[in-house]
Amino acid sequence: MATKIRLARHGRKRYAYYHIVVADSRAPRDGRIIERLGSYNPNIHPASIDLDFDKAVKWMMNGAQPTDTVRSILSKEGVMYMKHLLGGVKKGAFDQAEAEKRFKAYQEAKDANDKTVVEKLAKEAEAANAARLEAEAKVNAAREEAIQAKRSELAAEAEAAAIEAAKEAEAAIAEVEGEEAPETEEAEA
Repeated sequence: MATKIRLARHGRKRYAYYHIVVADSRAPRDGRIIERLGSYNPNIHPASIDLDFDKAVKWMMNGAQPTDTVRSILSKEGVMYMKHLLGGVKKGAFDQAEAEKRFKAYQEAKDANDKTVVEKLAKEAEAANAARLEAEAKVNAAREEAIQAKRSELAAEAEAAAIEAAKEAEAAIAEVEGEEAPETEEAEA
């Protein structure tokens, strides 16, 4: 029986996640499986990979063929490198301790690289947030300036209207006093 290590699709439409499975090559994509090795979620950045490393190495050493996508996932997780090292041990090129030492060095380098990528993404996100806040502050300042200009314009109009009303009131008072004054003169005469 030809076994494949492949992805089985799960999740909803346009938001798929995958199970990494070992299955007969003749079985349907989401059909009967032999064993589940882990999961792969490409919807987040960076993509999350949860893999049972020992089972994956065991199946690779037993001859299971990974699909192209699964091969890249296994390579990223170090399964392909471990298979290569175990092949060297099997041929007698070096011993198991040397293979473990090499794999540990590889794993540390990979973890350091992953950490720098995550830090870089965090810094980029922080810079984007800072730029967005700065742009928002500029927009808010422009709005506040426009509001202040409008308020001062309205205040000037209100002051002008108050002055005009005061002048009209004075004129009305003067007019009323001017009319009342002759009446008082007529009453005295």
